[in-house]
Amino acid sequence: MSLSRAFILFVALAPLTFGASKEIVELQRDVAMLQDQVRNVQKSLDEKVTAIQTLVQQTLDSVNKTNTAVALMERGFNDAMKQQQASVSAPVASVGTKLDQMAEDFRAVRESVLDMNTRMGKLDAKMADLQNLINTIKAPPPPPPGSTSPTGAPDAAQAGPPPGMQAETAYTNAYRDYLGGKYELAMPEFNDYLKYFSNTQFASNVQFYIGDIYYKKQDYTNALQAFDNVLERFPDGNKTADAHYMKGIALMQLGRNDSAAREFRDVYSSYPDTDLAAKAKARLKELGLNVGATNTKAKRR
Repeated sequence: MSLSRAFILFVALAPLTFGASKEIVELQRDVAMLQDQVRNVQKSLDEKVTAIQTLVQQTLDSVNKTNTAVALMERGFNDAMKQQQASVSAPVASVGTKLDQMAEDFRAVRESVLDMNTRMGKLDAKMADLQNLINTIKAPPPPPPGSTSPTGAPDAAQAGPPPGMQAETAYTNAYRDYLGGKYELAMPEFNDYLKYFSNTQFASNVQFYIGDIYYKKQDYTNALQAFDNVLERFPDGNKTADAHYMKGIALMQLGRNDSAAREFRDVYSSYPDTDLAAKAKARLKELGLNVGATNTKAKRR
């Protein structure tokens, strides 16, 4: 009698067991399909990042070649000036025309280099956005609301920019507020950019604009620190020369005229034939000094 009851119970439960197994198989198949989709997306992103890295490398090579050409042109320009100065028989008008033409050519090449640097900065920002997207996909899914870590504490926030924040858009918004004089908005936006995108080419610009905001607010101590950060963190950035000059201006405002004079001389010697060199020379004159002075004591305000 017990054997018969057991057989009847087995027959009754068999469909339930078969149905549960079927649901597990379907769930496993769905998980496998989801994993394949994630791998396909990651593969596609990796290919895009590789392509962009190749493009950036090609752009860097092109910039290096252009910089070399600029250096050669500048050297030729200086040699031509020396030859023209040494030659007393050449007509003065002809010399002036040739020098003007060479200066115009040199200015055009420099503008091309600046334009190329801007494009590289945009590519840099796009690479940072793609890398953040890849990191987001690779990260494990967030736990259900209210869940805790094995230690019993809530899970910490993931590192990286907030969802939807992109380097190029963040820079454009902050720079627009900066140009519009909305410094209270621009300052935290610039700080967020440095926090999440400090490896992009525009980071040096951002650090400089932070210093300029402090300067415009007459907070010369923080301005000096910000300009020092430009020189220390981004010595080869777009704003190195400007940071040297503005550092000198901030030092003047703090009454440290001797240190300011050293900055202005560095600008004059490192960036000759530029507007900044002329401004630095004017500041030295304002301090009662000249470009070649080394031990002259700066006048005090």
